Amino acid sequence: MLTVLAFARYRDLLGFDRQDLRLAPTLGALLADPRFAKLPKNALLAVNQEFADRDAALKDGDEVALLPPVSGG
Repeated sequence: MLTVLAFARYRDLLGFDRQDLRLAPTLGALLADPRFAKLPKNALLAVNQEFADRDAALKDGDEVALLPPVSGG
């Protein structure tokens, strides 16, 4: 199992803030699930509190975070 956390505006966009999901082999495979169809391509992704790309391998018990891009001055 994986724990997926959605932050900020992604909570409303995806309809959850935390969800436990079946293990997928990679982050990209997880995000190919129709539940994530509304997630923008520029979303920041993290696995176990470290930024990751869609090729990152996943293992049982991982925590995936979905974060909107950040800007500021």
